[in-house]
Amino acid sequence: MRSRRMKKQGVAVCIQNAGFGASLEVRKLYPVVDDPDAEANHLIRVIDESGEDVYPARLFQRLTLPGEFQPALRLAS
Repeated sequence: MRSRRMKKQGVAVCIQNAGFGASLEVRKLYPVVDDPDAEANHLIRVIDESGEDVYPARLFQRLTLPGEFQPALRLAS
């Protein structure tokens, strides 16, 4: 895991798991961690079952959810 403090930046849904079938579930929501270096390289940092990891951004669709969903997602994660 990274040494700097993680800052969550919303959620993304996995839309494809080609090559990552053991790590990612299609249609599952994953918390997104702010990582400008990853984004500059077309990657996305998410928290999956094994912890924090980086994947190709094309495998995910970021979601914009209404504010009332944010507390419920924090409790669920």
